[in-house]
Amino acid sequence: MKEKIALFGAGGKMGVRLAKNLQKSDYRVAHVEVSQIGQQRLKDELGVECVGIDAALDNVDVVILAVPDTMIGKIAAEIAPKLQPGTMVMTLDAAAPFAGHLPERPDLVYFVAHPCHPPIYNDEETKEARRDFFGGGAAKQSITSALMQGPDSAFDLGEDIAQVIYAPILRSYRLTVEQMALLEPGLSETVCATLLYVMREAMDETVRRGVPKEAARDFLLGHMNILGAVIFNEIPGAFSDACNKAIQFGKPRLMRDDWLKVFDHEEIAESIRRIT
Repeated sequence: MKEKIALFGAGGKMGVRLAKNLQKSDYRVAHVEVSQIGQQRLKDELGVECVGIDAALDNVDVVILAVPDTMIGKIAAEIAPKLQPGTMVMTLDAAAPFAGHLPERPDLVYFVAHPCHPPIYNDEETKEARRDFFGGGAAKQSITSALMQGPDSAFDLGEDIAQVIYAPILRSYRLTVEQMALLEPGLSETVCATLLYVMREAMDETVRRGVPKEAARDFLLGHMNILGAVIFNEIPGAFSDACNKAIQFGKPRLMRDDWLKVFDHEEIAESIRRIT
C-alpha cells in the first residue's frame, strides 16, 4: 500500500495544484484546510472532503506543508509532537528550513522540494503547454530537492512525491538546502525578479518619452528572446560590437561593483529572515 500523505494548506492556490496531481497517483492523501473558502474549493473542483489534523496525522508517512513561509514554523511546531519517528515533513521552499524554523526533532525526516517552472526555451507543442507558465499542469518543468535531515534512503521517497506534485517533469536535481537558498531568493528573486522589474520600468520610461506602448513591448520582449538565446547558449552566436559596447558602458551605470555580494551567506540569510 502506498504511503499516506497529509497535505496541509490543501485549499490554497498551491495546495489545490498539488492535490490535483496527487489525485493522479497511488498515494493516500488526507487534505487539511482551515478556511471554509479553501474547503469549498477542494470540494467543488476536486470532489475532496477535508479532515481534521488528528485524523490526517494518524499513521501518516509524509506531511506536506503547502502553507506560507511565515506559517511553516508555527504549524511544524504544533504537529511535531503528534508525528512518529521517521515521518517525513516536506516544505515547498527552502526559506523556512534554512532559517531554522523547523522543530528540533532529529528522528524526523526533513525534505525540501521546489519547482524550477517551465523554461522559456522549450519544445512544448500544444497551446495549453506553451501557456502553462507556472508548471504542474501541462508544461514540463525541472525540480530541485534537498534532504535536509534523515537517512539517505529517504531521498527517493521525497523525490518521487516531488515528481508527482510538480508533474510533468523535465529534469530532477538533488541539491542542499543552502544551494536551494542561493537559487531562491538569491538568483530567482533578488536578481532575476528585480532586474525584470527594472526592465519593465525601463520599457514604461520609453513609453513616457513617446514610444507607442505596443511597439515598446514587442521590441523589448523580442530582444529578450534573441539576446537570451545567445547569452544562455540556446543558439550559437555573438553580440554585435555595438551591443558589446552598450553592455560595457551600461553595466557600471546600472549595477554596483559589489552586486555579487547578494549571494553571500549573510545576505541570503537576511533576505530569508525578511521573508519568513
